[in-house]
Amino acid sequence: QQLINNNIKKIDSIIYTHEHADQTAGIFEFRPFFFQTKKKISIYCNKQTKSRLLKSYSWLFKSSTLYPKIMEIKNTSSRFTIKKNNSKINFKSLDVLHGSVKTRGYLFNNIAYISDCKEIPKKNYSILKKLNVLIIDCFRFNKHITHLDLNTTIELIQNLNPKKAILTNMHVDLDYEYLKKKLPKNIIPAYDGLNFTF
Repeated sequence: QQLINNNIKKIDSIIYTHEHADQTAGIFEFRPFFFQTKKKISIYCNKQTKSRLLKSYSWLFKSSTLYPKIMEIKNTSSRFTIKKNNSKINFKSLDVLHGSVKTRGYLFNNIAYISDCKEIPKKNYSILKKLNVLIIDCFRFNKHITHLDLNTTIELIQNLNPKKAILTNMHVDLDYEYLKKKLPKNIIPAYDGLNFTF
């Protein structure tokens, strides 16, 4: 539904942060994109996610008499490059903590995307300082065992000092209009369909 609503008609690659079902369970919905172009969709993820995808959705990654292979795990390393025509984007992943699970944040073009996160190891702070855009987990007002809360997220943003920060992964208690009024001008709450150029 999100793909339809946002008029996304072509998918070249998918980048996963981790293997949890709310991240991966919709993977079969990408089959129509393969049927349209007959080009395999490249997957970038960590090793845990690769293992889960191959175990749970094996028919997407190998051909059979009923279904063609429509995807391939392209890369599980911490650095990779996605190319298209004359353009390319270099990605660097960093491990962040999501409860007891290590998930990935991604750095590219002076932007960081870090969802599903409770803690960022301090050794990664130096590469996250003064970004153009920091997209960061902010689950709810109160403390949570596997996610950042609003106050902690704001403190983290102030410490890392990006030009702009976007709060993502918000629970129902974080009202968009309330946040717009209360947040500093360089911090905005995300919404479905949000996009920006870089």
